[in-house]
Amino acid sequence: MSNRIGRTATAGFAAAIALFLVRASAATLPDDRTWLVRMISCKGNGVLMEVYLPQSVVFAPHGGMAAGKTADGFYTLDLTELNKGKDLEPVHVTMSADKKSVTVDQYTRGLPPTRIPVGGGIVDFDQRFGIGAKCGAFQAQDPNYGN
Repeated sequence: MSNRIGRTATAGFAAAIALFLVRASAATLPDDRTWLVRMISCKGNGVLMEVYLPQSVVFAPHGGMAAGKTADGFYTLDLTELNKGKDLEPVHVTMSADKKSVTVDQYTRGLPPTRIPVGGGIVDFDQRFGIGAKCGAFQAQDPNYGN
């Protein structure tokens, strides 16, 4: 009887790991023809955070990222100064309807979305490393960006 319970527990554990891996791998990477542009750079206490978007979003007609739209991008958390390396993770980036803020959703880790003013400001990303990060402006809003 205990052997059956052990096999059931092992199967349940394997299924949970499989579901976790499917969720994390569901994000698609850009293909060879896509390049990414750094749109936001933030600095915290010994850490750097950046958000990258595909060039097709950055240089879209009519002024870059459209109001109310969401694009897939990537977020980096550089912990090199803390001797922990640099991570790259997929994120959803949404421009607000009034184009005054962008929201970065770190959906693969289940963190709450981070709202960043387009002109820059102090925000909280990851509660472990990204508290009180000073972010620069969302650069696609600069009419001279990329020219």
